[in-house]
Amino acid sequence: MDVIRIKGGRPLKGRITAGGAKNSVLPIFAACLLTEEECIIRNVPDLSDVRYMGRILEHVGASVVEEGDGVWRIRAQEVRSEAPYELVRKMRASICLLGSLVGRLGEAKVSMPGGCVIGPRPIDLHLKGLRKLSCKVDVEAGYLQVDGSNRRGGGVFLGGRYGSTVTGTANLLMAAVTTPGTTRIECAACEPEIVDLCAVLGKMGAQIEGVGSPTLIVHGIDALRGVDHTVIDDRIETGTYLIAAALTGSDLEVKGAPPSMLGALHDKMEEAGVDLIYREGLWTVHASGPRIPVDLITLPHPGFPTDLQAQMCTLMAVTPGISVLTERIYPNRFMHVSELQRMGADLAIEGASCIVKGVKKLSGAPVMASDLRASAALVLAGLVADGDTWIQRVYHLDRGYQRMDEKLRDVGASVERLPAAEMPKHLLGED
Repeated sequence: MDVIRIKGGRPLKGRITAGGAKNSVLPIFAACLLTEEECIIRNVPDLSDVRYMGRILEHVGASVVEEGDGVWRIRAQEVRSEAPYELVRKMRASICLLGSLVGRLGEAKVSMPGGCVIGPRPIDLHLKGLRKLSCKVDVEAGYLQVDGSNRRGGGVFLGGRYGSTVTGTANLLMAAVTTPGTTRIECAACEPEIVDLCAVLGKMGAQIEGVGSPTLIVHGIDALRGVDHTVIDDRIETGTYLIAAALTGSDLEVKGAPPSMLGALHDKMEEAGVDLIYREGLWTVHASGPRIPVDLITLPHPGFPTDLQAQMCTLMAVTPGISVLTERIYPNRFMHVSELQRMGADLAIEGASCIVKGVKKLSGAPVMASDLRASAALVLAGLVADGDTWIQRVYHLDRGYQRMDEKLRDVGASVERLPAAEMPKHLLGED
């Protein structure tokens, strides 16, 4: 197991390129099960989650070939209906196989999913949607068993306590594209990753109306064809590096997702005194001036992304004044707070909000990553902390950021990935 050591205080200069969107690739991989023809998926990031999804597809019968340079070929000529616990438990997005297997075979047996520990993320809306398509759904011994042999189109409302469900929308889309009749999905997720999935399904022959809106209308067809598709750039990775530039007061270029995917972040960054310019696929960040504290609330797209809340928390931790960050998607998503406090941040949790009082500086410390986005927040904190920051459990980071340590090092940061055995024993409380 590796650790990351960061020596803080170095400005960043140069260009960072974001990879393909992890949250697009995973459901798109699942959608490849909907056809027996070959699918070519491009701009695929090299991430542990992607490799896990590839293994799951192979288990259910698909041929999965990674060609290099972000190109994968997937062909599912024959498909089995069961996705086992030993694979599915490692990654929540594997629940997307539920919809694709129902869409391809009319049945599915999928283990309840795993993933990050960031609070409850129930799948009741997924199951409600499948039942609205006249599927029989049972939960037994930790498995979801779906019989969709008599499925037909219907009306589905996917609104929940914290808004629409992204993976639930993906599942219903994949189940509905081959379901006889017309399916109307209300309160569908509008995230760019869902738009990207709709683009793939459309190229495969699916008939979907209202793409990008909260109402999706799907006209079922008998079979889908293969596809050649380039995945969108990752808006969360792009946003993370924009925040890194603001945090370090650096002039940095970031190649990645466009403003249409990052409107809420763009607005908050400008409100915080950070100058962002986007031109011809490239962000330019000018962040040498004074920063201003901001309040924000995470909301479904086009609201502020929950996946950037932890990174903004780090930025506000060293911004003079008081900020309030409220989490409306996953109210328990503050696992990074206690670790930032170890580095000297002045943070307090009040219900679903984090009250941030900006401090002059952070201090390097040994910290523990608890989930994917918390890991990124700790890396950002290390970039501006005095002394050395040691981040443990960096396998979380590898789930969503392709070679983050290398990308930051290429623009001037002192970031090093080391075997865990090289971490000083006194930092672990050992003699």
